[in-house]
Amino acid sequence: MTALSDIGFPLRLSLQVASVATLLSAVFGVGTAYVLARVRFRGKSLVDALLTLPMVLPPVVTGYYLLVMFGRNSVLATWLRGAFGVELGITFSWWGAAVAAFAVSVPLTIKTTRAAIESLDLSLLDASSTLGRNEFENALYVALPLAKRGIAAGLVLSFARALGEFGATIMVAGNIPGSTNTMPLEIYSAVVYGDWRTATTLVAVFTFVSGSMLWLANRLTGVRA
Repeated sequence: MTALSDIGFPLRLSLQVASVATLLSAVFGVGTAYVLARVRFRGKSLVDALLTLPMVLPPVVTGYYLLVMFGRNSVLATWLRGAFGVELGITFSWWGAAVAAFAVSVPLTIKTTRAAIESLDLSLLDASSTLGRNEFENALYVALPLAKRGIAAGLVLSFARALGEFGATIMVAGNIPGSTNTMPLEIYSAVVYGDWRTATTLVAVFTFVSGSMLWLANRLTGVRA
């Protein structure tokens, strides 16, 4: 049973996991969104569908795929072990929780950022190109700064989604007290053991944080109630 005094670790771990997942989303998600918004290539719709799939798949299914990809007996883990004597070591660790949170939250960054970039005035990018800037410089100095509010909104939503991830996390990282028990897992454990006081406290914290993230995302995208 979890006492109220033990809430600190799950809260810190959840913030740590969500922060790492959001950082990965900022690097991978924003770059991917720019490519999808600006570059034409064969199979683009398929790539977009695959990147969006975690939004509609049950999180436990996403977690299963991650286990297949990064588990101790996966092709990647076996290759690393045989070639370099290195254990992958992602599963059943907080890094596994971060990877799971990233996998389910990055589509929000991609979708929001892509929409923000596609809504830009293309004449500004064309003018930048006439000044001799290449596509990377156009992205760095023109498109991304102009789309910064949409990008920030996507990252805020990704952070909130990563903070609340449960299904994929329990598949990849497990629910190990003092190691991988994030706040959603702690809520589950508290309910299972009948510790309704802890569960209610964690749920209240989650509701406040998630509501704040949604409010901030709406402010960034200009949505008004």
